Amino acid sequence: MIFSRIRSRRWRHALVGVLAVVALAACGGGTSQYDPFVPQRLLVFGDETSAITESGLKYSINGFTSVDNGNGTTTSVADCRALPNWVQSLASNYGFVFAECNPNHVDTTAAHMLASPGAKVEDIGVQIDGQISVGGFRDKDLATVLAGQNDIIELYQQFPGRSEEDLANDLHARGKQLALQINRLVDFGVKVIVSTVPDLGVTPYAAKQRNEFTDTDRAALLTRLTAAFNEQLGVNITLDGRFIGLAQTDIRIQAMARSLGSFGTTNVTTAACLDTTLLPDCDSTTLVAGAVDTSWMWSDDLHLAFVGQQQIASLAIDRARHNPF
Repeated sequence: MIFSRIRSRRWRHALVGVLAVVALAACGGGTSQYDPFVPQRLLVFGDETSAITESGLKYSINGFTSVDNGNGTTTSVADCRALPNWVQSLASNYGFVFAECNPNHVDTTAAHMLASPGAKVEDIGVQIDGQISVGGFRDKDLATVLAGQNDIIELYQQFPGRSEEDLANDLHARGKQLALQINRLVDFGVKVIVSTVPDLGVTPYAAKQRNEFTDTDRAALLTRLTAAFNEQLGVNITLDGRFIGLAQTDIRIQAMARSLGSFGTTNVTTAACLDTTLLPDCDSTTLVAGAVDTSWMWSDDLHLAFVGQQQIASLAIDRARHNPF
């Protein structure tokens, strides 16, 4: 009888352990996903950092490809696939191609560009409504959202006519507003990769503002305003890795700015594109003397070049692969 009772207790303990392991795996616990998420479509929402024009131009540095002329010579031709932006790299991870950059005329039904240049937080809801109007959302949809930079610059330019506290309060509200739109996507069953706004306090624009104005350290102010937006975005999204993967781009860009060369960068302080060539028309032939299209962090005073875009892509791909979607 004593042996029987001991054996019974041992079996119960073993059963509890097995059930705990099964439950953990079902919830996406452990070091790997139980059932890796493979999207069937990618939907891109946001501003110019993610956008591609109808002619295939990016708001970064556009690249070229060498074409063999067949006589021992080559010609450099513009190629929208060269120096991809972050959402192009994420799409390529799944074999997807955007209609805006499809020189090989392959199927483009899996990648959809809804981001638009100049977009602010209030425009993201409009972009989502636009997708609803053309068919809505499906199971196995993956969306990306990156917006807020244009809001931060708009409000920053009201300083010192408005106090920093007032501006930060507005940015708190806009960060929360964007989070609610992201949660709206989650409610539609979409898995979402959310990028925080890069720290605008480490941009060439911020450095110029610091030099021009003496009322306060304008670069530090831009960093605080960026943080005000990102903090409310972060605390108001649905904090569940089964639905949202957060790419902390602001932290990565800060690390790049502090450590020249650690991320393949040779310049983290000045813009690569000529002042006379505005985005999205900047390409590898319209750069300042000495600029390198693959290693300078900034294309213009506010927008990331290829190496910065690829850091966002790296964060996004990592979240897409390892979140328990």
